[in-house]
Formats: sequence, C-alpha cells, structure tokens
Amino acid sequence: MIDFRYHVVSLISVFLALAVGIALGAGPLKETIGDTLTGQVQQLRGEKDALRSELDDTSADLADTRSYVDAAGPALLDGSLTGRRVVVVALGSVTDSDSTAIDDRLTQAGAEITGHATLTDAWADPDQRSFRQALAGNLVQFLEPAPDKAGGLEAELGAALVQGLVGADPAAPDALTQDASYLLEILSTGDNPLVAFDDPITKPADAVVVVAATPAKVAAEPSPSAAPTDEDLEPQLAVVQAAQQYSAGAVLADGPRGAGTLTDAILGDDDLASTLTTVSDSSDITAQVNVPLALAARIGGKNGHYGFGEGETVIPPSVELPPVDRTPVAPDAGSGSDDSAGSGG
Repeated sequence: MIDFRYHVVSLISVFLALAVGIALGAGPLKETIGDTLTGQVQQLRGEKDALRSELDDTSADLADTRSYVDAAGPALLDGSLTGRRVVVVALGSVTDSDSTAIDDRLTQAGAEITGHATLTDAWADPDQRSFRQALAGNLVQFLEPAPDKAGGLEAELGAALVQGLVGADPAAPDALTQDASYLLEILSTGDNPLVAFDDPITKPADAVVVVAATPAKVAAEPSPSAAPTDEDLEPQLAVVQAAQQYSAGAVLADGPRGAGTLTDAILGDDDLASTLTTVSDSSDITAQVNVPLALAARIGGKNGHYGFGEGETVIPPSVELPPVDRTPVAPDAGSGSDDSAGSGG
C-alpha cells in the first residue's frame, strides 16, 4: 500500500532533479547549452534564407516562362481559327480574368466570338427539376435533330442550348433560324431562367468553348464527400456532349485536375474520352493558349486531352482548317423547309 512517506520521497526527488538542472544550466553547462541553441537558431535562419532564395529564383523562372508563352501566343495561334465563329458557354460563374484571357486567345487565333452564355443555378438545382421538365416540353418541338430519348432531360436541355447557339439559317448564314431564336428565348426568360447571356445572341456559331465554373475556395480540411459525384456532374457533362454533337467542334476548358472534375469524369469513361476534347487548368496561360489550338484540332477531327496531368498531352497537334463556306442556300420549295423555321410559332 502506498503511504504518505512515498509521496514525500517522490516530491523530494522531483525538486532535487529540478534544482540539479537549474544548477547545471546556470553553471558548468551554461555555455554548452547556450552555444548549442545559438548554433541551431543560426542553422535554421540559414536554411530559411536558402529556401527563400530558391523560391525567389523559381518564381522568377516561372514568371519568365509565362512571359515567354504570353509573347509567343499570338504567333502560335495566328490563323488557327480564321473565319470560325465561336460561342463561349460558362457552366456557372467564371472569373473575369479567366473569361477575358480565353476570349483574347480565341481572337488571336482569328475566331469571331458570337456571344457568351452562362448557366444559372436553376440549370442543375435538384429543387428545380420539375420546372426544367415542364420547360423541356416546350423546347423539344424546336429541336432538329431531336436527342436520343435515352439521354433524358439533361440531354434535351443541352441540345436545346447548343442548337439555339449554332442554328444557322441556310438561306441567311449570318442569322439564327427562327427555331434557334425560340430556343434561346425560352431558356433565358421567365422567373427562373436557365441561361443568362451577356448580350443578345443573333449570329450562329460554328464551334463551342465550354468553360467550367471557377471552383470556390476549398476548406482547410475538405470532406471527401464534398467532391461532386457523377450524378452531380451530369447536367454539365450533357452540355459538353451536346456542344460536340451539334457543332463543328467543341472544347472543355476545365479547372485543375482532381476528384469530381469534369476532365477526370471524361477521362474515366472510354466513350466520353474518345469523343470529347479537354484542356485542364484553364487559369494557367499555357492552357489558355491551348484552348484555340485544341478547338482547331477538334474541328479538324482530332480529339485529345491537353495539360500536364495523367492521360494528357502537353500541346495539341497542328492542323490547317479549310476556309469556311457561308454561301447562302435557297430553300427547296418542294421540301417544305421554308416553313420549318416557323413550325413552332
């Protein structure tokens, strides 16, 4: 049994050890301990200064590389999209800097930007699904060709958006068909519009650049369940698929690679990967230069995935596209096609 004397002896031992430590630290070991601590502090300071210098050198090299790519961009892009009309579709909110940078590169490539469309929250809001289904009932009558019914609601909405953006009137190639105008009007009006346009779109596009929404700031310790699932990505993937299916070519300009991104979802599906072109990390200048090059390659029939991650190549292949033919085509009086544009009116 532990008695009072045991506790007294223990306390005396503790205080004796403390006294010895103080005596040694203030006496014979004072210089040794002080020198050791001083040496360690100086070593840490030296390592910190070396790391800071290395970081400064790396940052300077990176800035030089970006400056070089920025300066070389116009020469790399010149003529790659001459005469092509491109519409930019944002899958949600995109920073002004990213949007402007992509626009600038498309313009340097010789493309004409016909407009900007942004999906609103209502496009994918689960609480708005019934509304979207009702809206789709008004849209399908203007779709030609109609999407495969197996694709469901998301495929119908994606087809409606893209056909509205690229629907050229054969008799007047610089104008949208009446059906295309109806589609855009239905999608962008009402109490809960699915799409917002920076300015009214009146000219049909040939090709589409789909820009992923700028990701929100990630929490310090993100939960694995916070990453979007395949079901969450379905509304956005449907737009990318429709952009490729109904236009001359499309490119997804995505954010950084990672779980829950559109690029990773596409690369994880052999069918999607073989038909959809992606460019990752579009906030980086190298990706911004790659977007027009990738679009030109896709119009030319070459599909690919561009970036520095697994399954990606660094730069798209060079292609030379034929001139665009916008010769008006008179409607065939016997086919009834002259009435088709107003069939939903």
